Amino acid sequence: MISLDFLDILIIILFFAIVPLIGFLVPRSQQKNEEDYLLSGRKVGLFLFVTTTVSTWYGGILGVGEFSYRYGLVSWFTQGLPYYIFAILFAIFFAKKVRSASLFTIPEKLEQTYGKQVGLISALIIFFLISPAPYLLMIGSLISLLFDIHFGYGMVIGFIISSIYLLKGGFKANLWVDVFQFFVMFIGFILIVFIAADNFGTIEFLKKEIPESHFDLTGGFSPIYLIVWFLIALWTFADPGFHQRCYSAKTGSTAMWGIIISVIIWIGFDFLTTTTGLYSRAVLHGIDNPVLAYPLLAEVILSPGLKGIYYAALFATIFSTLNSFLFLSATTLSKDFATKILPYNISSVRYTQIGILLSGMIGIIIALIIPSVIELWYTIGSLLIPAIILLIIGSYYSKYEVNNSIAKYEMIFAVICGLFWMILRDNLLLTNLLMEIEPMIVGLAAAVIIHIYGIWEKQKEMNL
Repeated sequence: MISLDFLDILIIILFFAIVPLIGFLVPRSQQKNEEDYLLSGRKVGLFLFVTTTVSTWYGGILGVGEFSYRYGLVSWFTQGLPYYIFAILFAIFFAKKVRSASLFTIPEKLEQTYGKQVGLISALIIFFLISPAPYLLMIGSLISLLFDIHFGYGMVIGFIISSIYLLKGGFKANLWVDVFQFFVMFIGFILIVFIAADNFGTIEFLKKEIPESHFDLTGGFSPIYLIVWFLIALWTFADPGFHQRCYSAKTGSTAMWGIIISVIIWIGFDFLTTTTGLYSRAVLHGIDNPVLAYPLLAEVILSPGLKGIYYAALFATIFSTLNSFLFLSATTLSKDFATKILPYNISSVRYTQIGILLSGMIGIIIALIIPSVIELWYTIGSLLIPAIILLIIGSYYSKYEVNNSIAKYEMIFAVICGLFWMILRDNLLLTNLLMEIEPMIVGLAAAVIIHIYGIWEKQKEMNL
């Protein structure tokens, strides 16, 4: 199915070698200081901020290919547009506040606002939300596809490539590796779109070969289905990557404008990835596994050498997210668990290095147990995102703040209600309308009700 020329293999291996090499070139002095190692000294400028924010956003690139192959422009409408909206809102209303907080993690802010118990529970939630498992699975699957080895070994290879330089260089190594991967991503997708257009034609060819429904922004899906995807995009407010980059920015303005510029660049990259998906559908009719839409298109239209560059771009989109999630989850283990619970006199830098190894191993185990990227995203995101969204907003805007005990119950019941509905929906015969109600909506509804009650209670206490 997938054939690699010697030149393609050479380019991919060269890419695998350059990624850790860049990380190792980061000055060793970073390990001596917590802020340097975890946040690059809080001196990240606009260029580094934008390149790492953009590149980190596309870890699920094969899923984008599958979605656009199956459904067309609705992929952009559900996977792009809502994130632009919420990212810009985050930039305007949160970026400067997050930077001025000068913390390291989201649970630190929640603990500061709602107490230690809430901080610990939120740390557990955040740890699973930023699990590297889906990206280890994608890396392992892509390596398995190209080199015909078991995806478990592919995950181990991907983990080693992504973690080895993080252990030494910390967040600054993450940043500079992402700069390289940012350019590789764009080069690869510009290449395949240009060659596809040159070989087959542009919009007229696509209209002729693709079902008309693929050009419908809503794709014929129900309003409830589309609303769910917009609700899922609320994740932007609780995205530890956004918060980490804001904490690390030189100034609040750097953080705000960095996100806004990133949105503009996302629009450009989304155009490339969606167009590639449409060409895949137009050229490859009825493939068995649409997850492979991007690689299979490359097999048809790219010559040796160019194919290697394109596969390097696919790897870059996944690696750039994998390394960030490895480091974020390790930081959570270090700052929100180890240094607060364990009695040992060990620095947070050393704990983070240990956390990188633990996060990777836990991620591999999770991916082996649940070998489905979509299922991992769906299960983790649907159950956990509603539990912390409103509490994060309240931690930065005091009029939306609730009492410590209410915050704790909000997190617990949001997860329980979502899980209960997920089990109920999978095991009972429900009407079509009820089946369309996603667990995330149920969990979010529970969180909203409890949060509104908490705000009312807080106001009542203040008026006494």
